[in-house]
Formats: sequence, structure tokens, C-alpha cells
Amino acid sequence: MNTHIPKIGIVSLGCPKALVDSERILTRLRAEGYEISPSYEGADAVIVNTCGFIDSAKQESFDAIGEALTENGKVIVTGCLGVDEDGIREVHPGVLAVSGPHQYESVMEAVHQASPPLHNPHMDLIPAEGIKLTPRHYAYLKISEGCNQTCTFCIIPSMRGKLRSRPAGEVLKEAENLALSGVKEILLVSQDTGAYGSDLRYEESDFYGKSVRTKMYDLCNALGDQKVWTRLHYVYPYPHVDDVIPLMAEGKILPYLDIPFQHASPRILKLMKRPGNQIELLERIKKWREICPEITIRSTFVVGFPGETEEDFEYLLDWLEKAQLDRVGCFKYEAVEGAAANDLPDPVDEDVKEQRWNRLMEFQRQISDEKMQAKIGKVFDVIIDEVDEEGAIGRTKGDAPEIDGEVYINGELDLKPGDIVKVKAEHAEDYDIWGSLVDA
Repeated sequence: MNTHIPKIGIVSLGCPKALVDSERILTRLRAEGYEISPSYEGADAVIVNTCGFIDSAKQESFDAIGEALTENGKVIVTGCLGVDEDGIREVHPGVLAVSGPHQYESVMEAVHQASPPLHNPHMDLIPAEGIKLTPRHYAYLKISEGCNQTCTFCIIPSMRGKLRSRPAGEVLKEAENLALSGVKEILLVSQDTGAYGSDLRYEESDFYGKSVRTKMYDLCNALGDQKVWTRLHYVYPYPHVDDVIPLMAEGKILPYLDIPFQHASPRILKLMKRPGNQIELLERIKKWREICPEITIRSTFVVGFPGETEEDFEYLLDWLEKAQLDRVGCFKYEAVEGAAANDLPDPVDEDVKEQRWNRLMEFQRQISDEKMQAKIGKVFDVIIDEVDEEGAIGRTKGDAPEIDGEVYINGELDLKPGDIVKVKAEHAEDYDIWGSLVDA
């Protein structure tokens, strides 16, 4: 009788949405009795969940596949890069199988062929919340797949398809399971969170006998009853986004919006096929802050898009000065194979891209620094992420894990991850805060 317990390794690349895919694959593996190998050595096969959004991410994925082949030899490729099976096999002909994003059945079929399961999957129990790759106290919750936008710089729709929303009742049940398992913070992710439910015409679904519309406002309102921090990511600024700001003011969801504005120049936005009136957006941002003064607004921008002039770039800086955003990320435009923007005239020189990137980041750093200095002396709710020999490290409601700032509480060794405490800010630098505990 075969008693070898099969072990599978997994390498997860890319965005939080890909991380959710990896977690679902892990859950399926554990449900079928597979052990998860922390290293290449000893693994019966390795799954590489790839990213294929821009060329640098593609190269990272190709490198990860190559490393897994060298270190282990049995490699199953999935994820966004998997839509180009011929391209992968041309570089790495030795891979066992290739599948695209969220094709869990294809991944499991390839795993079965590489290393058959030992146990009856119906006999192996796993937690209802599944297997997570994030720390125990926070989790990404994917509410939809795909996207209906036609941005010229993006190939997400061709990789992940059109928008497909999960019914609100299903999402709420998963959130409840996460909360019951000890998760204190849920981060809602999708390609286009603001469009959630539009493909289903906002149909109602059941959650413990109560009808909940499959719409962002209704989902956020219901999640507010779960008593966990709920954070919104990748929110396209549709008009109905205004409706969730009062929920933030009421404390139902975190006062945090991650909105990828991408640019401010009307001409460049038109070339990007990004609708939206940025002057009108400035007024909306002002109103959001009037309704919820503690709101944190995070965004990302692209510099060096084909045709971007110095005048367009200066317009963007002027807009940032007016918008006074709290957190800003910036990318230098990079041609993506298959993107419509590749056919646009007047590409921007790489040195100019680099120069503009540096100018924007320094410009925003000064804005952020003023905002950070204004936090000194104030008290914030802080969720603890880790504790080391120097003290505790956490985040405020305005800080998402891994991409925003941190709060350092030196000398506090008795706290544990997931604790939510009150901290008085005593020092601030760049995007981080140093502070001390205060009584609740």
C-alpha cells in the first residue's frame, strides 16, 4: 500500500488577486490530502502562479519557472502568464502543464497526474475559511473576476475575461468564515471593485434569510455588521462611490479608498480610454473629506505614457497639489504585449520617464510629509502585524499591508498580531509613525 504523503510546493507571484487564486489552490490541495512543501526539496511537484501584466512581471515569472525547473523539475504553471502557453513552452519546454488564471480544475488535474492524491478528499477536513498565505489576522477577499474597462495600457480583460461578480450572499458567507477563524481585517479586491454586481444587474442574494443586493454599497453595509476592518482596493471612481463615504464616517468600513486615477491630463486620460473629469473629481474628493475627515485616499499614476508632453506632466503635478492625496504610487509606462497603447505615436524617451517619475515621487513625498507631521500628537487605532525583539509593528486604518506606512511601538513585547490598540503618534518620518500605547 502506498503510504507516501504527496507534497506540493507553490510559488505565488503578482497582485493580491493572484494571491487569492493561490489560496484557493492550496485549499483544494489540503482538502485532497496533499501536504504543502515549504521548499523545492522534497516536493513532488511545484505550482508557479504567474503574473503577466507587464514585461518586468513576465520576466519575473519566466525566471521563477526556470528556478523551479532547476531546483525541482516537475513544474505546473498557472496564472495570468498562462494564457500564452506557446510562449511559456518555447522558453521552458519542460513544464508539465500550463493553465490560465483561476483555472483550478486544470491545476488540480495536472497535480493528480504528477502525484496522485493519497487520501479520499471527502475524508480530509479543512477549516471552512480555507488555507491562507497572508498572516492569520488579515485576508484578501476577491469579490469578482475580470473587467469590462477598455483601458489602452491594460490587457487584464484578455487575460481574465469580462466582469464576473460573486453573489453578495456568497461573499458575506466567506467573510463570516474568515471572521470566525480570527481574521480582524478583510481587504476587498477585484479588477474593478466599483463595478461589482453590474454584470448581475445588482441581483439580490440570500444571506441567512435576508436579501442583499450584489452591489458595492450593500455589500459594504452588510460587511459593517461583521465587526472586522473592511478595506476597499482598486475602486474605479464611479458616481455611486460617493454613497459609501457615509459608511466610512459611521465606522462600518475603513475610511480608506484605493482609486487608481492613472493620470490627470484630460488628453492623456482620453488616450488611455480612462473616462472621468478630474476637475469634478477634485470637488468630489473635497466632499468626501467633508463627510469623512479621516479618510485616506491612495492612488497610482503612470508617467511616460505615449504622447505625454511636459505640459501634460505639469498638469498632473498641479492636480496632485490640489488633490492632496495621502498615498501615491507611480509607474513608468511600460509597453505590454497586446495592449492598444502600443500603437500610439510619440513614445516617451526612457530618460524622460525616469526624470518624471523622480519628480512626481519627490513632489508627492513633500505633500505626504506635511500630512504625516500633522499626525503627531494624535491617537490612532492600530492593528498589530508583528512583534520582534524591539517591540510591535502595526498599521493605522489608513495603511494597507505591504504598500503603505507602518506604526512602530518600541518596547511593547506583550502584544500579538491581530491586536487592535490605541497609539499616540510621537514622531513621523516619510510614511511611518513611531508612538506609544495609550489607555483605551
